Amino acid sequence: MEKTFFHRSPQPLVPINKTKAISKPSSASSFADQLDKAIQHVPHIQISKHAKVRMEQRGISISPQTWEKIGEKINEAKTKGVGDSLVILNDAALIVSAKNKTVITALDRDEAHSQIFTNINGTILIDS
Repeated sequence: MEKTFFHRSPQPLVPINKTKAISKPSSASSFADQLDKAIQHVPHIQISKHAKVRMEQRGISISPQTWEKIGEKINEAKTKGVGDSLVILNDAALIVSAKNKTVITALDRDEAHSQIFTNINGTILIDS
């Protein structure tokens, strides 16, 4: 089996001015609040910090009804032995650990179209 390695260039260091307090933009907290509200009805689905950031950066919003469908399908996938799954929605693609019921990352559909997904042993298609 051939292994593929990816290398990420290090990000430049940004000097921090210690005399000023750094605060998050209000849009970040409101996005996080909206995301938390959207998934509050979905039992045991977590969204990683990385996935939250990616969803905000890419403008991905998912309705509470779609989150419920995702939760149901993740539970079903877990019972069938799926570990990590690619969840394809109309406007987004999510990598979800069915084992941990955690959204690992999120991409918009245009971005996902040109990607190769590895270490996935299940795919879930959801029309919303």
